[in-house]
Amino acid sequence: MGEKIETLHPEGKQGRRIDKTKYEMIREAVLACLNSGELTHAQLNACVEQKVSGTFQGSIAWYAETVKLDLQAREQIQRVHEAKRTTYRIVKN
Repeated sequence: MGEKIETLHPEGKQGRRIDKTKYEMIREAVLACLNSGELTHAQLNACVEQKVSGTFQGSIAWYAETVKLDLQAREQIQRVHEAKRTTYRIVKN
């Protein structure tokens, strides 16, 4: 069995213990997608799906959500609430 990582949740809820290789693959895809600018939840999921489809074993949508929440908790990405929509973006240091 491969190495595992314990994910965090931005609201302090229980994280998930997932395969580190899968975590890294999805993390890289999420950050690559957001590198071009803010995306809605649907746009981010579609982008991640496009980047890892065919090379990823498991539910891409589930892993993308889990990793997205972890990156929010670690303050690497940010959820932005606007009047009519919610988007995600990389946190600028």
